[in-house]
Amino acid sequence: MMWSAFLVTDEEGRAVSPAAAPTVGAGGAGGGGPPAMGGLAGLMSGRNTFGGNKRRRGAARVMTEAQEGKIKLAFFVAIVGIILTVLGVGTEFWVELAPPKSFYGNQTCPAMHYGLWKGCTKTLWVADIDPDRESCGPAELPGESNCTFFKYFTTGESAVMFQKTTHKNLSMASALLSLLSLALMVMGAICISMALSKDMVFFLKPASVCFILSGLLVLLCLLLFQQSVGRLLASDRSVPLHHNFSWSLSCVGSAGAILIAGGILFLILALPRTAWQRCRGGAS
Repeated sequence: MMWSAFLVTDEEGRAVSPAAAPTVGAGGAGGGGPPAMGGLAGLMSGRNTFGGNKRRRGAARVMTEAQEGKIKLAFFVAIVGIILTVLGVGTEFWVELAPPKSFYGNQTCPAMHYGLWKGCTKTLWVADIDPDRESCGPAELPGESNCTFFKYFTTGESAVMFQKTTHKNLSMASALLSLLSLALMVMGAICISMALSKDMVFFLKPASVCFILSGLLVLLCLLLFQQSVGRLLASDRSVPLHHNFSWSLSCVGSAGAILIAGGILFLILALPRTAWQRCRGGAS
């Protein structure tokens, strides 16, 4: 009598009593053990009871070989953005500062270039500078160089360049945003690696969010850095300075656009095929 309190499901998902569940005995179909044993076998079967079919239907989609190739191509685009970001953030050629080459009246003139973490002062020979150039530089010319790290995060001091003082808060904010963007890039790369290793499309959505946010943070970092340069030049006008944004800034700007594009590609690849069919049907 206790087995009549349970219900099991047949192969088509219909609920039947344990007594009605078919059992297979040693003599073939229709024969076999008592109904209780058939009901127990149905309860112990994981594929027909306790919502097993629903769990299988709700599982994450498995990617195809063509989709895997597209994901690897988009991941390559994101890796290019990551490399450019690391190259730009790790170098100090964001902006070059130089007074007029005849300002000091010597055979040498100073030039400076700096980035997020440190600045380098370089003493150049005036004879090596292009005669048509008014300012001292560029910083790539040979000369004696002296590089020092900024003390924003250690002693809290602002840097002084050509009697001009940097804006500490803007400089720290741009540096912290660059670190946060790099952390998001690492998280996005981990999600893509999980998607390729586990063969599941689900990980593409968090990866797309990480890469898009990292690209936006990189562009915001550039905006804050440019504002800090403007504050630096306006802090003291006793020494006229020419400023030029250099190749490190170009690398970071290109990286921000590439990361956003890679995140959008991952988001498109994460969409199910039914969504594409709806879009095509609406467009037609």
